[in-house]
Amino acid sequence: QVRLAESGGGPVQAGGSLRLSCTVSGFTGTEWTMAWFRQVPGKQREGISVIWSDGDIRYDDSVRGRFTISRDSTKNALHLQMDNLKPQDTATYCCAVAPRILEVFFFSSTDYNYWGQGTQVTVSS
Repeated sequence: QVRLAESGGGPVQAGGSLRLSCTVSGFTGTEWTMAWFRQVPGKQREGISVIWSDGDIRYDDSVRGRFTISRDSTKNALHLQMDNLKPQDTATYCCAVAPRILEVFFFSSTDYNYWGQGTQVTVSS
């Protein structure tokens, strides 16, 4: 059974940094797409960063230049380094895994099979 567990969220002041981690267990696929999404109450879940098994990476415009996605294959973990945080980054952050290469709609939440429960990030001004 595939399980994802996020950690690293919390309160932070604007301009600060946080590093989110997502531990992935039970997944052994060699071709995959992993992503970070975030959601605020009343709004749709939005994809902000994705990494593929071939190492390619994409960012949403809202976080490009401030967030960095990475994967530690030795620990089967996904990370999101978040720098220069802004109040509008406040959200619940979730990691997601698709056991295939998502070439087009990689920020579409419906294309991911496995999800973590999320970790809350709160940025104060």
